[in-house]
Amino acid sequence: MTARLNAYAPHALALLRIVTGLLFLQHGTQKMFGFPAGQMPQPELFSLFWFGGVLELVGGVLIIIGLATRPVAFILSGMMAVAYWGFHAPAATFPVQNGGELAIMFCFAFLYFVFAGPGAWSVDRR
Repeated sequence: MTARLNAYAPHALALLRIVTGLLFLQHGTQKMFGFPAGQMPQPELFSLFWFGGVLELVGGVLIIIGLATRPVAFILSGMMAVAYWGFHAPAATFPVQNGGELAIMFCFAFLYFVFAGPGAWSVDRR
């Protein structure tokens, strides 16, 4: 059974990468274009939130297509660590209280891609 499941590991990794990238991309489109509609206004040009939105847009697309996956994932993992420690952690001790669960999940998912690579169905694999 394990051997059969192992044969699909690169495809499962690719699915995780693509879904993670799509979810991350939504944060960028929400910040930069107001779609889907959210609570926050568009960020000021060259503000910290603007740079975050740009990284979410560009990084999300690169993760989805699997281009430069490892370096992009490294940058995005760091970005999410900064987001958690800089914005969520000061609000409360526990992630469930400070709304930082998603930042932590993205941070560690991207960190995993740094070490695991893009999986199947990526530009990097060609």
